Amino acid sequence: MKKILALVMALCMIFALAACGQSAAPAAPAATEAPAEEAPAEEAAVASSISLWTYPVGGYGSEETVKAITDAFTAETGIEVTVEYLTYADGDDKVNTALTAGQAPDLIMEGPERLVSNWGANGYMVDISDMFDDTDKSEINAAALAACFAPDGAAYEYPLVMTAHCMAVNLNALKEAGADQYVDLESHTWTTEQFAEAVKALYAKFGGTVGAVYCGGQGGDQGTRALVNNYYGGTFTNAEHTAYTWDDAKNIQALKTLYDMEGIDFDAAIVGGDEIANFYNGVFKMAFCWNIAQQLNPNSAGTGEGKTLNGDDIVFMAFPSEDGVANLQGGIWGLGVFDNGDAAKIEAAKTFIKWMCDSEHTPEAVRASNFFAARSAAEGVDLSGVWADNEIMNEYTKLMPMLGDYYQVTTGWAAARTAWWNMLQQVGASDGSEDAIAAAVAEFCGQANAQ
Repeated sequence: MKKILALVMALCMIFALAACGQSAAPAAPAATEAPAEEAPAEEAAVASSISLWTYPVGGYGSEETVKAITDAFTAETGIEVTVEYLTYADGDDKVNTALTAGQAPDLIMEGPERLVSNWGANGYMVDISDMFDDTDKSEINAAALAACFAPDGAAYEYPLVMTAHCMAVNLNALKEAGADQYVDLESHTWTTEQFAEAVKALYAKFGGTVGAVYCGGQGGDQGTRALVNNYYGGTFTNAEHTAYTWDDAKNIQALKTLYDMEGIDFDAAIVGGDEIANFYNGVFKMAFCWNIAQQLNPNSAGTGEGKTLNGDDIVFMAFPSEDGVANLQGGIWGLGVFDNGDAAKIEAAKTFIKWMCDSEHTPEAVRASNFFAARSAAEGVDLSGVWADNEIMNEYTKLMPMLGDYYQVTTGWAAARTAWWNMLQQVGASDGSEDAIAAAVAEFCGQANAQ
């Protein structure tokens, strides 16, 4: 409570200084006159209630989990929080409808591709760049920090948690095929050469599809992008996030290599969820759509941590690269404030963000998500050991330094995702020649950049 009061007082001082700076300079008083007394600064009003809409970000899709957090916040601050739970199926439509009707919530929880590149870019969000001081900027993961800021310097999201998407292998199948020699189980990394040898051994032993480049839609497309981009070091966008660059020669080479590899199939009939189901059932020996959520609870049948339906061991792996160092696609989630024209609501929303993302309560907020802290410390509280008591989470932290550029904030992102899986379909249906693959890549990358 002391920190919240301190924050409010600090804001009051900032507002008071700003008011003085904007007022006209007074005439100099006569030498015999006593200086005029300044009126006391008015305290910034803070609303007693706010509304929060949250997408199912890890544990934040659970009403029981969220209520425990908001109840604790209310008990400490007196600010009540009403929560609405969104789904990814229709959440965007609900938010857009609310914005059109002028009935948006005070707070929203999701990722920068929505908060920064969509609603923020379209003028619906409050610029909260004033909440980031130099200490915050040094503590927050660089990729997460950059993703929360728009090109003009405005910030529309305060990051709370993040994760790195990866792939997974069936360790029992690898051992049976003699291919476990190609994976580094300590670092969870491998090279493209080791990956190719593993696929070769698995195909020789089991036949069929070892792994699928699924492209029936955008579901799980982070996996196919990471597979292709990492294989020979290609990129998906430029560093400025103003153009799509997947038409470079390295990505074309990767697609050609994967097309030619026995055991790797381009499958336009499935998406990421279907791939995981096939992997669970032992049909596929590896999956490209994987993250910590699957590793903690691999399937709805509840067969145990890190196990397939057949009881085989699942090992998470970084995507293969030539030097064994991957740039992993990440997920970043945090909170943003909708600009509803109510200063008191905005102040209360900022209070909630500070309480969640940068206070002694942050470890609890992070653990509730089942993801990883987006910063190293919060108000002096070391966050590096948040998952020290969880073997799987602690092991998975080895992937976090591999988190690459968060390019999902690039202009025309939604259209680019569609162009990507359509491109994969065309590559899979082609004759596999380099010219045919290059033509497909150029066509659909061009579509992405036309937006």
